[in-house]
Amino acid sequence: MLVSERIGQFFVETDAGRDRLEYTEYGAGDAWVVLLPGELMPRRMQQPLARVLAGEGLHVVTLDPLGHGRSDRPADPHAYSVTAFAEQVVALLDHLGAAQAVVGGSGLGANVALETAVLARPRVRGLILDAPILDNGVEAGILALGPLLLAARFAPFSVSALRRLTRPVPRGIVPFWAGIVLDTCDQRPASMAALLHGLFFGRAAPSARERRAIAVPALVVGHRGDLMHSMADAAMLADELPRGTFVKARSVAEWRLRPERLDRAAVGLATGCWKTPRRGRRAPA
Repeated sequence: MLVSERIGQFFVETDAGRDRLEYTEYGAGDAWVVLLPGELMPRRMQQPLARVLAGEGLHVVTLDPLGHGRSDRPADPHAYSVTAFAEQVVALLDHLGAAQAVVGGSGLGANVALETAVLARPRVRGLILDAPILDNGVEAGILALGPLLLAARFAPFSVSALRRLTRPVPRGIVPFWAGIVLDTCDQRPASMAALLHGLFFGRAAPSARERRAIAVPALVVGHRGDLMHSMADAAMLADELPRGTFVKARSVAEWRLRPERLDRAAVGLATGCWKTPRRGRRAPA
């Protein structure tokens, strides 16, 4: 089913100044879903799921948080944190006039979705949480992202060289996920270092006590063989959330290469959250 797709932008005020954020809308209507990318990745990674959800009649928005994709990338570490990203989700809902939304994401995006449910509980109708990063993934996260922070800070030429090598490759001639990898390599050293610094030294996710108070329906997907996005973290989170449902992905790549089963689970969660039309009208301008 073909759905309409529109690119938009809005602005947020941070300590670094006024920054521009970019998003893509899929479909239409008042049954909103917001999808967030993984760490350092562009919002385009959520395009396949967004199209599936929009094909089921949902109004889907994919967002590049600050420092990601085509949004602004300030070089100030104070501009970046999971809490700041959650505030950007709320600002997006305000900009769209959306009273509520199902909020979802992968990796860092899953943590931001959780934080949004704590920060703005009345605005979140449900959660789609793919591979959250919690207690069991901390050490692996340091091992994976720490060298990137050091390279961006102390060997910025390496980040710039990778960008120069990958940026000219036409995305239309490579497979979709290869294009996402190329887009993820399109980093600026100063902003990449600032983003990773902010994530390392800021709040990574809501506390266990806060997570247990999130009462909306939630789909939690865990992946085998992914140390940073630990299966144990996903299972623990699903157990903590009062209305959490845990689904094991058959592999790290299942939702990327064979998405049908997990897409059905996401569609079921999102459409189920919108079956009862409570507070679903557009917020006043």
